[in-house]
Amino acid sequence: MPPPRTPQIPVVVLAGFLGSGKTTLLNHLLRNRAGTRIGVIVNDFGAIEIDAMTVSGQVGSTVSLGNGCLCCAVDASELDTFLETLTRPSARLDVIVIEASGLAEPQELVRMLLASDNPHILYGGLVEVVDAAEFDATRQRHPELDRHLAVADLVVLNKTDRVEEDERERLRATVAELSGPAAVISAEHGRIDPELLFDPALRPDGEEMAGQLSFEDLLRQEECDEHEECDGHGHADHLHAAYESVDFTADVPMDPRRFMAFLDSRPEGLYRIKGFVDFGAGDGDNSYALHAVGRFLRFAPRPWARGEQRLTQLVMIGAGIDADALTAGLAACRAEPEPDAADTERAMWGVLRYVPEPARDGDAEGDAADVQDAAGEA
Repeated sequence: MPPPRTPQIPVVVLAGFLGSGKTTLLNHLLRNRAGTRIGVIVNDFGAIEIDAMTVSGQVGSTVSLGNGCLCCAVDASELDTFLETLTRPSARLDVIVIEASGLAEPQELVRMLLASDNPHILYGGLVEVVDAAEFDATRQRHPELDRHLAVADLVVLNKTDRVEEDERERLRATVAELSGPAAVISAEHGRIDPELLFDPALRPDGEEMAGQLSFEDLLRQEECDEHEECDGHGHADHLHAAYESVDFTADVPMDPRRFMAFLDSRPEGLYRIKGFVDFGAGDGDNSYALHAVGRFLRFAPRPWARGEQRLTQLVMIGAGIDADALTAGLAACRAEPEPDAADTERAMWGVLRYVPEPARDGDAEGDAADVQDAAGEA
């Protein structure tokens, strides 16, 4: 059996005009990372609450935060260099967040990431933060906002506590119309559940001793002191109402054509899909890891382990999604009891289009080859 593939680090682009609250959202992620090591790329350190995190070291334009995270101050020309630095195994990062302000147009950042030769990164989506209280005024000052919303994978309608309910509904409808299939999440003070953007680290954070309050714990307690409804558990503990998560498991292989048709027509508001797919006769040697975020889609074949139960296991995350419809749609993708092996193999061509080219040749460290759809959409 070949050695396990080195995990790729998702890179999330965080965009939004001045005052939208994206830096507040970024600080919220750093405060509520649940042991996840985050690499942050910004234009300058000033807006990031480094003092609250404590600075344990600084080399060049990189600050090492006391909670295991790293922060880099860069411009667009340095992006690849710092991505190389942040993806080194010694950094032990789980996710990288790029704050788009001043670096480049969000669309250009997405193109740069999709075209990057760095084999250690994976596109994690474009998140556009919108100020609900100033939306109309911002749109008038910055007509390009419509374009930014049109290419976003996730829209955070922030500061919704500053507008009345009728106005919130109007804004949500307008943003949903402009952003098309993107998921739209309402938020106050930039507080969204980090699990929307990245998976919690599976390993314990060795820098935080059990039984000892970390800076993250102390900062969460400060938020509790400000919000009585936290009940001692932190505001982030009840943010799950903003989105939904749907699990699907099948012990029958998926028909490649039906499954790709499902992915091509996935409903509005479905932000992420992750998991593994069994295509049965299409490729009896491999399970296919699936990573979809917004318009981006990628498969990565992985040999079945000896004795491993052959299942399709998927998790779908989004806002305003119909769990029953998604489950029924996937159930309809199951292959016939006795599929035509040759026809199924031909049907796999639609899947292989989204497999990294080197992976097709046996190199597990390759980039996604076909990113033209995502780049074109962006």
